[in-house]
Amino acid sequence: MSRHLEVHDVLKTIVASARELLDAEYAALGVPDDHGGFAQFVVDGVSEEQWRAIGPLPRQHGILAAMLHGTETERLADVTKDPRFGGWPAAHPDMSDFLGLPIRDGDEVIGALFLANKRCPKPEGGCGFDAADEDLLTILAQHAAIALTNARLYERSRELTIAEERSRLAHELHDAVSQKLFSLRLTAQAATALVDRDPARAKEELHQVAALAAEAADELRAAVVELRPAALDEDGLVATLRTQIQVMDRAHSAHVVFDSCGVRALPAAQEEAFLRVAQEALHNALRHSGAARVDVVLEKVVRDSRAEAVRLSVSDDGSGFEPAGVRRAGRHLGLVSMRDRASGIGGRLTVESAPGKGTTITMEVPGA
Repeated sequence: MSRHLEVHDVLKTIVASARELLDAEYAALGVPDDHGGFAQFVVDGVSEEQWRAIGPLPRQHGILAAMLHGTETERLADVTKDPRFGGWPAAHPDMSDFLGLPIRDGDEVIGALFLANKRCPKPEGGCGFDAADEDLLTILAQHAAIALTNARLYERSRELTIAEERSRLAHELHDAVSQKLFSLRLTAQAATALVDRDPARAKEELHQVAALAAEAADELRAAVVELRPAALDEDGLVATLRTQIQVMDRAHSAHVVFDSCGVRALPAAQEEAFLRVAQEALHNALRHSGAARVDVVLEKVVRDSRAEAVRLSVSDDGSGFEPAGVRRAGRHLGLVSMRDRASGIGGRLTVESAPGKGTTITMEVPGA
């Protein structure tokens, strides 16, 4: 647990360790939000397909709420017979004996850890989990609290560092480019005034306009390179996307989900392009589509058993639009920028959408 600094990785390690140490069929860890739900909920022992079929994250009620608002460990012979049990979705696995306890940081409950279905012979009408299991889980929860708190502090400090750096660059960019644009405007005005009475001088001024414009473009490009997210350099594309999407999921009413398969480290230019396209597509989905769910998938694809590519898709169930109509209306929704980023690294961007049918933006880079 102490080896990881990403909150999601810490949670996964805690859950997997708890399930293995106590020899349980299922384990889960929920981190509460301030709105009666869970900011994060990690499970172990449930397949991805089954987890998707279960549906939305649980709310804070019943046994889960007891873990988050109480101080006691809960050890039950049959969770379904507890008066606080409120049922579960049809695809949820059957569970019987149950062990759960809060994860505390001082007086604050920062999570709750649950295990179900101990793999052992059960006493008649009794719980498979015993006092030794409870003691072991209590020790694990204490370590989990330290690891989770450290991971949160690390992520917060990194966010502050990134914010401070981006603010500094924004000020520098504003000052430098504003000066260039001011000079460019004055020079263009001078050329306009001279064009009739002194064409040769006007031509010189227009050359100066071109030079100033080129300088402004160079400074903008340099700023964009310097604004490459620090997290991307440190953690790579997959971890950076996962962290940013977790933040978006908490910040918006839409459920934002990230999944990755087979993608390892990519060249820096490709990672930045994928990240920027994902950010732009997410911005459109969350701000304009009215979607209830947005799925972001980054995966390696293989064709003809040889050719490999990396594909990013951002799909929403929102209002959709007519791509041709958007182009005719002169609106772009960032599509031009996304296509430029894709083509800049030898990739291709496609947009599938229709009114009322949601939108899927796909970027694929061969040989990545």
